[in-house]
Amino acid sequence: MMRVVEVKHKKINIKKWVMISSAFIVLAIIVCFAISTYKGMKMLRPDQKAVNVLPSDYGINYQDIEILSKDGKTKLSGWVLEPEGQPKMNIIFSHGYGENRVEEGMPFLPLAKELLEDGYRIIAFDFRHSGNSDGEMTTIGAKEKLDLLGVINWTKKNYKEPIGLLGVSMGASTSLMAAAETDDVAAVVADSPFSDLHEYLKKNMTKWSDLPNFPFTPLILGILPLMTKLDINDASPMSGLDRLATLPVLFIHNKGDELIPYTESEKMVSKHPDFFSIWLTDGEGHVESYKQNPEEYSKKVNEFFEAALDAQ
Repeated sequence: MMRVVEVKHKKINIKKWVMISSAFIVLAIIVCFAISTYKGMKMLRPDQKAVNVLPSDYGINYQDIEILSKDGKTKLSGWVLEPEGQPKMNIIFSHGYGENRVEEGMPFLPLAKELLEDGYRIIAFDFRHSGNSDGEMTTIGAKEKLDLLGVINWTKKNYKEPIGLLGVSMGASTSLMAAAETDDVAAVVADSPFSDLHEYLKKNMTKWSDLPNFPFTPLILGILPLMTKLDINDASPMSGLDRLATLPVLFIHNKGDELIPYTESEKMVSKHPDFFSIWLTDGEGHVESYKQNPEEYSKKVNEFFEAALDAQ
């Protein structure tokens, strides 16, 4: 009789242990899903940085503009910066993730001043959900491509000079994607781009989320499309490179860039080395090449756009 009671007691303990373990597993899964959802949505809704530096702070005359994205509904805020003489080219500047048209980490306005002195007109704007522009979320290139195409269309409508694109980080990748979808771009400078957002995030999500790769990277990548109807496969400069095969493209990347490794640029250059060129700088950090090599950077960018104009 005693043995039967002991066996029953053991069965009850095992059943209780299984129930408690199952509850913990379910709770852990729910917590992982909740954290992944929060981090993923936070990635797409970073705080909008205020535009607190003006071109006039650098002695640059400017005009405020508002442009409609190619999606037909998102209003984008920006500036036109005019050179003193007749412009030889329009350069559209595209900023990085979580930044705005000033791109303070670069910083952009000192470079803009040098390019103005070289005779370029500059159009700088804020992508959706950045700076002073509309938009509920950033999409890390997927829909920013439509914003840039809207700015390209606006520039073509208002000015007769050729159009060049200069983008950094997300803006560099967006410049490559937009240029692949229009015949109105003469040349592209892509500083520190990623080659394919989905592949890049699979390897580097931890740098953005501050979470362990497993289980959070696959969860975030799986949850985001369901929550936002956003297909991050749409953010793939690599997939459009064949359409840029005869367009002059200059890639710039720091060898010590840990956020977006320079191999991302090298992969893209290897697709069409006859038309694509690359300048690898020896410094550390992401989008730091201009700050660390200001004179050489502005010289290379000017010479690159000059050569593109001469080739037309």
